[in-house]
Amino acid sequence: MDRQIIKQIAVLHHPKIEATRAVAREIHDWLTAQKIDAWMGVTWDEASIRPRLLTADLIVVLGGDGSMLRVARMVAVQEIPIVGVNMGRLGFLSEMTPSNWQLILPKILAGQYWLEKRMMLHAQAWREDQLLGKHLALNDVVVSRGSLARVVWLKTQIDGDPLTTYTADGLILSTPTGSTAYALAAGGPILPPDLRNILVIPIAPHMSLNRAIVLPEGAVIRVSVRTDHQAILTVDGQFEVDLQDGDRIEVLASEHASNFVRTGKPTYFYHTLLDRLGPKQPEEM
Repeated sequence: MDRQIIKQIAVLHHPKIEATRAVAREIHDWLTAQKIDAWMGVTWDEASIRPRLLTADLIVVLGGDGSMLRVARMVAVQEIPIVGVNMGRLGFLSEMTPSNWQLILPKILAGQYWLEKRMMLHAQAWREDQLLGKHLALNDVVVSRGSLARVVWLKTQIDGDPLTTYTADGLILSTPTGSTAYALAAGGPILPPDLRNILVIPIAPHMSLNRAIVLPEGAVIRVSVRTDHQAILTVDGQFEVDLQDGDRIEVLASEHASNFVRTGKPTYFYHTLLDRLGPKQPEEM
């Protein structure tokens, strides 16, 4: 999506982080003073905000990465640009903070930005011939055991050919964006966000393939669940579907992408990575 004139902006805040509402009000009032059509909403109130989001030229999201993931899925089909104000813990996806939005937002309104397209995943869950649901994910799709600490058997195919049957706590199917999330905690590699690959990473595998696999964008992954207890499917760690023995999951790259507004250099990702995950430097050398 090319840069466009920004006429309407949605400013969304987190309902359980009170500070986000105050900063959202500051941004909203500043935008209206600039003669921009702006309105405020709550990220969790999808039913009421989604119709209005579809007419927005830009969405400002205040919160953490979870809020960014939630909004990205809401507007994935329309690929509306999103920019975040980090008021969470990590903030891998955000461009601004409460202390610098006054410097960055004017640049965005002046067209001094670029759009970073991030790959998404499309997942379908099946029970015999019944479609349980379709889901979009920006981070990951995870098939895992339920509350009982017992492994599940996950028969996995790539493009219709058998890969292996994982005996594990679960299996993570991740985008490059998700490579710094659950996938990283499970021992997966870090991928730059502009890549278009799918990561396959087992969670606590037992006597089975224990390495991450990097697949091309066009790969189709099918996972058949074998379990004598409950299993679950989670999408971006926010949406959960109960699975039974014999259920099937199909995951492939989505035709849609998330568009994040950036004002820095494309190499910003590595600086953010080191800032969030790298060793802390002593204040004085």
